[in-house]
Amino acid sequence: MSPLNSNSFTNASIVRPEFFVISGFAGISHANYYYVFLCFVYALSLLGNAFVMFMIYTDHCLHTPKYIVVFNLAVSDLCGSTALVPQMIDTLLFKSHLISYKACLTSMFFVFWFLSVQSFTLSALSYDRFVAICFPLRYNEIVTSKSMLVMTAILWIFAIMTTLIAVIFINRISFCKSIVVNSFFCDHGAIQLLACDDNPPSAVINWTHPVIILWLPVLFITGTYISIARALFKIAEASERLKAMKTCTSHLILVGVFYLPICITYAMSSTIQLNAWIVNMSLTTVLPPMLNPIIYSLKTEEFTESIKKLYRRNKIHIVVRNK
Repeated sequence: MSPLNSNSFTNASIVRPEFFVISGFAGISHANYYYVFLCFVYALSLLGNAFVMFMIYTDHCLHTPKYIVVFNLAVSDLCGSTALVPQMIDTLLFKSHLISYKACLTSMFFVFWFLSVQSFTLSALSYDRFVAICFPLRYNEIVTSKSMLVMTAILWIFAIMTTLIAVIFINRISFCKSIVVNSFFCDHGAIQLLACDDNPPSAVINWTHPVIILWLPVLFITGTYISIARALFKIAEASERLKAMKTCTSHLILVGVFYLPICITYAMSSTIQLNAWIVNMSLTTVLPPMLNPIIYSLKTEEFTESIKKLYRRNKIHIVVRNK
């Protein structure tokens, strides 16, 4: 019996398959080595983001509005990697290419939810830097711990709403072309291409969702940094200008690592061969969560000082125990 006909119907007009087949790479030998590499990246992401969360939680010097957002970024990075990589490894490395319809939509929801939160959190960090440099005297008045907690809560709620709408629209279309998803996970765009209708309502979501979670945040961040650049040019002393610029370097690196690869891949998706697209998209979704803790550990002065304090404290404890 065909999987396209074997599932029960919700109503007479909607046809849903019992399962999908995640294709992964097509015709590439030794692809398993790449999946093992992704496992290694995932392990580093877990360790790195757990360490960042631990440092912010334990060091009261980091209990500031900015580090509330950094903590939020670490949570979304850790959850995003966990939503994507284990399922991908089970599907592709252990050859379990079949995934049930409900499990596929559930996986899609969590992957895009956490991806959206990561993007919106980077926008919140750019807002923090904008206020700190453009309105330094009013920073403590405008950016408070309470306002940042409210902002991050709104980001999570908005992200869940936009993702839920996308998944609901996918759930309202019929599938009759194929059950093979040409991707490395249950990607919204790849699944929407399997619809019976060439222009289902979900097709609108397919292009508006990237605009909301990627292009609008990029536009917002670009606008904030244009304002920051104008404010920096007004600072007379070069040393003060350099000091202000250094506070933005870690965030700019995070922005470049997250947005550049994924936006370029989305913009060129129609011209990129499937295997190259899978490599690009898998790397752009699993590498930033691994790199973000490293960037913050090395490029942020407050965080570096917290690590040094922790190291000195542990060293003293070890010496005391040995005596």
